[in-house]
Formats: sequence, C-alpha cells, structure tokens
Amino acid sequence: MDDNRFAELLGNAAIGVWGDMPRDIQEALFETAMRGHDDLRHQLAKLLHDRHPRTEHPPRPE
Repeated sequence: MDDNRFAELLGNAAIGVWGDMPRDIQEALFETAMRGHDDLRHQLAKLLHDRHPRTEHPPRPE
C-alpha cells in the first residue's frame, strides 16, 4: 500500500468521526488539510457541515 492509500483511509476515518472530535482538533485538522488549498476551503467546510450539522460553530469571540 502506498502513502496515498493510507492518507485516503485516514481522511475517510476523520470525516466519519468529525462530529465527535473536540473543536480544537477539528480546527487543527481543517487548517492543516487546507494549507495551500484556499480554493477548496468552502467546499470542505460545506461537506463537513452537511454530514455533521452540530459542527456549525458560532464565530469565535475576538
């Protein structure tokens, strides 16, 4: 098995348990995955929110 297959398996697992992860872990994974892929941010956020509606967090206080 090559690295891409392992990455696909791990990515699918992360998507599957996304709603059970703490918010800080979600944010770290999301930001790491999106590094260099700004054009895909909205699409991934929508996919995650559609599958796990409770992950729609209110904006963080500043």
